[in-house]
Formats: sequence, C-alpha cells, structure tokens
Amino acid sequence: MISWKEVCENPALKDLPYKIETNRFDQIVMSPAYSWHGGYQVEIAALLKKLLPEGRVIAECAVETTDGTKVPDVVWISRGRHEPMRRAFSFNVAPEICVEVLSGSNSTEEMRGKMRLYFTAGAEEVWLCNEDGVMSFFVSEGAVPASRLCPEFPTKIDWD
Repeated sequence: MISWKEVCENPALKDLPYKIETNRFDQIVMSPAYSWHGGYQVEIAALLKKLLPEGRVIAECAVETTDGTKVPDVVWISRGRHEPMRRAFSFNVAPEICVEVLSGSNSTEEMRGKMRLYFTAGAEEVWLCNEDGVMSFFVSEGAVPASRLCPEFPTKIDWD
C-alpha cells in the first residue's frame, strides 16, 4: 500500500484544492472543500480546545485504516496517545474523537464506512457535522444524544 509519507512528498500532489485520502487499492481519493466546510472545522476545533484542554486538537489528521489513509476534518487526541505519534506522517492509532464535516457529496454509506474504519483503528467517538451545523455523536455501538468524552459540546454549531 502507498505510504502517506509518499503521498505527502509527491510533488504532483502538492497544492491541490482538494482533500486527499487513499483507499485499500492504492488509489488517491480527492474531495473538493467548500469555504463553509473550513469554517465549521475551525469552530469545532476551537470548541474542542476550550472544552478538552488536556488533549490536542488537530485539523486534517491522517489516520491509517484497513481501507487506506483517511483524513478526519478535526480530531481530539489525548496527550498520552499523541506523544508516540506526534511527528508521524500519519497516525497508526485513531485519535479518541474523529469529526467529519459533511457536504452534499458524502453519502450515508460512505460515512458509515468511515465511522467503522475509525472505530476499528481505535477511535472512541465519531462525530458528524451536517451542512447546517447540526452535530451527531456516535460510539461503536451506535448513535448517542451527546458526546461521552465531551458532554458539554453543543448539538449545533453556529457559523455564518
């Protein structure tokens, strides 16, 4: 499988206006990003940093999965889990919280698949933020009404 280091260092892939991930077939998967998408990423990251200051918040964090490298939009990782991987090109263990900001191009099937991959890689929670800022929280057993790791996190992000 192509390494994430090889993807990051490939000059043909630099400065693309797309989010890049890989799959188990060594294919590069690209998704266009909207400006509002980045706005939600920043708001979610800022809230996580404020509400869970004992860990690290990372945007566009590469996570190795059984289906290639996936890149959650925002993650929160405990300092203990982060320390051994802090300089890695990609994480071989998923952060505790992986967040995806959804757009119209994301299918329900795709998101369910990514959630399974993150949980298999070690995530404790996966959060989804829809185009209206409504948050959904998941643990490996299914949907929960609020985050267990960050119960104060709002169920709607205001960004306009």
